[in-house]
Amino acid sequence: MSIYAIGDIQGCFQTLDRLLARIRFDPGKDRLWLVGDLVNRGPRSLQVLRWVRRMGDRVTTVLGNHDLHLIGRALGVRRNKPRDTLDDVLEADDRDELIDWLRRRALLYREGPYVLVHAGLHPAWTLAEAMALARETEAALRGVRAKEVLEILGQEPPIWKTTLSHKARMKLALRTFTGMRTCRDDGEACSDYSGPPRWAPRGCMPWFDVPSRQTAKSIVICGHWAALGLRVRQRLIALDTGCVWGRVLTAVRLEDRKVFQEPLAD
Repeated sequence: MSIYAIGDIQGCFQTLDRLLARIRFDPGKDRLWLVGDLVNRGPRSLQVLRWVRRMGDRVTTVLGNHDLHLIGRALGVRRNKPRDTLDDVLEADDRDELIDWLRRRALLYREGPYVLVHAGLHPAWTLAEAMALARETEAALRGVRAKEVLEILGQEPPIWKTTLSHKARMKLALRTFTGMRTCRDDGEACSDYSGPPRWAPRGCMPWFDVPSRQTAKSIVICGHWAALGLRVRQRLIALDTGCVWGRVLTAVRLEDRKVFQEPLAD
């Protein structure tokens, strides 16, 4: 049995299908961990969602920012963006079932030494704090107040402190789990910078390089940062290799860190 972690798919179903053939994925014994952003920008978001849902517990996925955007559009609290390619999902006969299934995915998944998250972890959070914040926010996304949660998705997050209100905690949790790239020593995010680390604003560094990061002993698997590309370190596996931008979709087999890549086919 092997576990393969796969980067941002973003509706590139044909590329995913070819990558699965390349790694000889066997759903009878193997498992997949997906870093989120199953949908959007690519042409086949509906096929991706249907396939992942159909695979049941053979596939574990966390929520990415594009997945949350889809949920928000379905619930009427997020506007269409010029580069959205979500109409196939929103017009599907099984739309409600797919959106309900997506709302029940985790923001953070932990198994053994591994932590699966779409974007990153706040350097000041212990793993216990990160998990508690994820569970609190997931519960709200699944409940009757999900619209209120998604309305705060694009708002500027507060500075972390343990006394934050429920709403402020969720605002910071959403931005961190699904949007974190660079930050300052204290964990304050560096606006929406998405370029390569070497060109980050002065005083900003990749969240995983903050010296005082409380989760430094965990092995974090993430995506979200196409300009970062593939990074495989002892305690980090970053997997967004810009498939939807014409590059490649990447899988890493966790048992031996072997890398598999498939060029964009969609």
